[in-house]
Formats: sequence, C-alpha cells, structure tokens
Amino acid sequence: MHYWLMKSEPDAFGWDDLVRQQRAEWDGVRNHLAQSHMKAMKQGDLALFYHSNIGLEVVGVMKIVGEAAPDSTDESGKWIAVHVSPVEKLPKTVTLKTMKADPELSDMVMLRQSRLSVSPVSAAEFRHIVALGGGKAGQK
Repeated sequence: MHYWLMKSEPDAFGWDDLVRQQRAEWDGVRNHLAQSHMKAMKQGDLALFYHSNIGLEVVGVMKIVGEAAPDSTDESGKWIAVHVSPVEKLPKTVTLKTMKADPELSDMVMLRQSRLSVSPVSAAEFRHIVALGGGKAGQK
C-alpha cells in the first residue's frame, strides 16, 4: 500500500462534499508531476485530504477506489483522474503550521514542494499525521 496527500480548495470541493457524494472523481489536476503520482495510485491506497488556500490543514483520510482513467473535465484527453471515497474525518485537523514545526515531518514532499497538489507520503508520515489528528485509519 502507498500513501498520498491530495489538496483541494474547500470552497470548490471539500471534505463535506466527498462525504456527501461517497465516491468522487479527483479531477482537474494539471501538473505533470502530480499526474505521475496519480498514475502510480492503486486501488486501496490511502490519501490524506488537505484543505488548501482556506484552512491549510489535513481534515480526513480517503481511499483510492478507482485507478487512473481519463479526467471527465478534460476535453483534450490529455489528463487523468482517480476516484476516491471517504474513510475517516480526523477528530482534530492537522494544520500546515503543525506539520512544518514537527521534526518527524521535515522530509515530507508537500513541505518541500508546497505548490504540488498531489504528493507521496511515507507510511511513517501518514501514520504520524493521522495520530496527530486523533484518527485511526492506517494505524497498526
């Protein structure tokens, strides 16, 4: 299993939207590196749902339930999307400030490449962030 962090602006598509839909296409990603990460995603992988621009915080955990397929919002056919479903809302959000201050997260890709909307997360980073948020998903 692999772990990811996926960003979305909550006023465009937030955690509550995902919960309401139960399964959603993660579309609109137009960065080649982020696209390559999405192509590497496998069904069952877990991802941290991060609210960008507003909130700047991890709010929940979702599961990849559909692997790379054409992005329905792309008329050119150049871009892909994946499908996700909610797993768990974190009882306490984990802010960007908290992550930046935590030495256990100092090598996290998202903190080094902050503009990247989809990035890999190590298993240890994933478990640590979920624990900081009081969650249970992915914990051993």
